[in-house]
Amino acid sequence: MKDIRIALLDMNNNHVNQGFRNIKEISETFKRNSEENVSISVFDVRYKDEIPNIEEFDIFISSGGPGNPHREGLEWETRYADFLDSVYDHNKHKEDKKYLFLICHSFQLASIHWNLGNVCPRKSYSFGVMPIHKTEDGENEFLFKNLLNPFYGVDSRAYQFIEPDHNRFEELGMKIVAIEKFRPHINLERAIMAIRFSEEIFGTQFHPEADPASMIENLKDEKNKEAMIENFGMEKYLETLDRIDDEDKIVLTRAQILPTFLQHAKKNILKGAGAMA
Repeated sequence: MKDIRIALLDMNNNHVNQGFRNIKEISETFKRNSEENVSISVFDVRYKDEIPNIEEFDIFISSGGPGNPHREGLEWETRYADFLDSVYDHNKHKEDKKYLFLICHSFQLASIHWNLGNVCPRKSYSFGVMPIHKTEDGENEFLFKNLLNPFYGVDSRAYQFIEPDHNRFEELGMKIVAIEKFRPHINLERAIMAIRFSEEIFGTQFHPEADPASMIENLKDEKNKEAMIENFGMEKYLETLDRIDDEDKIVLTRAQILPTFLQHAKKNILKGAGAMA
């Protein structure tokens, strides 16, 4: 029986982060519930310049993190870009596929790397539980299968991906599967919230790993609390706190997206291993 090897890429640059704890929890639950031998390794990409060798792993989850997603001339940035290309190219030419999930900062890095559109600073920092709208392609996205339209996700970002280059998407065969809430009365571009980069690579600009406990923890930070009140108003802030553990909001999103990604990856990895045996 084939072992399943997971690499978690920590993009937090030594900042304390609830999201990475959540990613580890979801991965550990997957490990506990698997009959196969599952190993989980952590790579501190930005602070320790650690990047996994893609030949040694089957599944990669690359986290969110703080700061500017544009190049600043750091060594890890080149190595991370090479990592993205390695996974993408490997899947184009090899039978044994590698699966990659990109979250928030990692999603923005990949979108910049593949020249998919405009990743720019937001007018103000965004934090809160947001409605996320499936696109037409998103309606057929299996990771969203059991989610409503719109569904809810935790947003936490100072940057945004807007103004997608649709020709570039078509050229690479990538699909926009979710966008920010449509607000006709506000004359701002809607952010791209999720992309199907390839059959094996998926990414979200929101945080599908978030749970109510981490959200409450993050709201202890005045910056997050103020951002949420500034963006949505006090009434919406209090309503969000009240609904934070509703079964149909972030609890459902957390239970669906990453666990389904892991199960799907495992199924295909084992199928591929069987075919090659």
